[in-house]
Amino acid sequence: MVADDQLPPSPSVPGGSPAPDSSRVSEAGAGWECGSPGSFLERMPPADRMRRFSWRHPGVLWRSRNDWVAKVFGDPSNAMRRAWVAALRERDPGSSFVMRKTSEEFSFLLLGDTGEGDRSQYAVVPPMLAVGADTDFMVICSDVIYPGGEAADYEAKFFRPYADYPAPIYAVPGNHDWYDGLRGFMRVFCGLEGAHEPRWRGPLGPLARLLWRDPAPIDDGELAVARERWRGTRSQRALQPGPYWAIDAPSLRIIGIDTGITGSIDRDQAAWLREVSAGPKPKLLLTGKPLIVDDRIEPGPIEGEQATVADIVTDPAHRYVAVIGGDIHNYQRYSRTLEDGRTIEYLVSGGGGAFMHATHTIPKTTVVDEDDFRCYPLRGDSLSRYSRLYARWLRMKWLALEPQEAAVAVAHRLGTGTVRKSGGTLRPSARARLVAALLGVPRGHRPRRGPLRLPVRKLPQRFRSEFADWDTPPFFKNFLRVDVTADTLTIRCYGVSGCGEQESRPPCEDEVTIPLR
Repeated sequence: MVADDQLPPSPSVPGGSPAPDSSRVSEAGAGWECGSPGSFLERMPPADRMRRFSWRHPGVLWRSRNDWVAKVFGDPSNAMRRAWVAALRERDPGSSFVMRKTSEEFSFLLLGDTGEGDRSQYAVVPPMLAVGADTDFMVICSDVIYPGGEAADYEAKFFRPYADYPAPIYAVPGNHDWYDGLRGFMRVFCGLEGAHEPRWRGPLGPLARLLWRDPAPIDDGELAVARERWRGTRSQRALQPGPYWAIDAPSLRIIGIDTGITGSIDRDQAAWLREVSAGPKPKLLLTGKPLIVDDRIEPGPIEGEQATVADIVTDPAHRYVAVIGGDIHNYQRYSRTLEDGRTIEYLVSGGGGAFMHATHTIPKTTVVDEDDFRCYPLRGDSLSRYSRLYARWLRMKWLALEPQEAAVAVAHRLGTGTVRKSGGTLRPSARARLVAALLGVPRGHRPRRGPLRLPVRKLPQRFRSEFADWDTPPFFKNFLRVDVTADTLTIRCYGVSGCGEQESRPPCEDEVTIPLR
């Protein structure tokens, strides 16, 4: 339990200057006292400033239906990925899918689950550039394009938002990028099109074929014009060798894997992963699906094997020091010490632009001790944000909780301390306790059966946080800056509220430094 008088110090910012308050220090740091919205609206096309991407729109859900079709009838991603890789090897027979970097010291940005193309995505851009314009490259970790991965959406949801980032951008695909058979992704990031393109058949079975959404036509000329217009400089151009890849630097090897629609990797990719994981060099894994999330271990199945991606990561011969996954739209970090004494940092970082997944439904952690867990937004801020949304939608003002009320209610339900210092009572009101129970804050280590909850925890994922999408500050988005030296790997998580006063100096919400020697 973290007591109020034992708060961790605020993380620093690159260069050593004092950091602005984070959400762990003050409500202002969380964006609750937003003076004015940020300048990100000026970056958006005029029509898009008013038009909002919403998961409550039936057409958006219908365009992404391949997700549940794959889960019910079978995921064709593994077979399709092999076809893509065969086409890549036909183009370049000697490719090892490994990119080389000669510098021992470098840095990069990591954004997860970016591509809605609306305010919540564009709000991340100014603080990202303020913190990371000097980095060597960027990685988008999962779901470059929502809802269906179409090539036609890349101009508005990839090229234009990141037009001012001067360095190359690489990516690992997410489930949404696979809904068009990865055709848009492979064109933009791997330069594979035309005669090399495998045929996308979708899953087998007449009902599955009837329900499966076929890929939309692609205009390669329009795609080329969009790239040239928004990200056409020489420093921005780069091709990655495949949907999975590695960057081999002298002090660290970064490995990105493609987890398809349902989170598995095919047997050929598994063999490649074991090959690039071998040896004593420290390694960082980037994956479309996190291995630990919401206090659950999601090991990552391998086609035709009992072994999992998690087994490859924990093998001491492979020397992984950290794993970062997207897919879940918030920030989580689990500092996990293994039986042999090694510590691996498991991170979730999917808050790069899409709707926010709730953190207040995360139980008191058992995968690691609660003191070894971090999340952003804080559970109390998440509960406050959701309670206000439900209060407005249901016209029930009593549901709305102030941030401090929510923080105390969460601490009471979980049996922990509050993270932010409190100037008020440490005992929640009966109303706050009821709202916390209704909105899915679990008790202690495990969620218990209790009063009927509003649709935060009980309904399937498709109908939880997606329907709670919003387009006004505080957004509670995040991105990572990763700095590598010969001796250390430092990962910093920056919070994005959308407030103007935090755009040029976004608060650092978490920081971890990992020794590499």
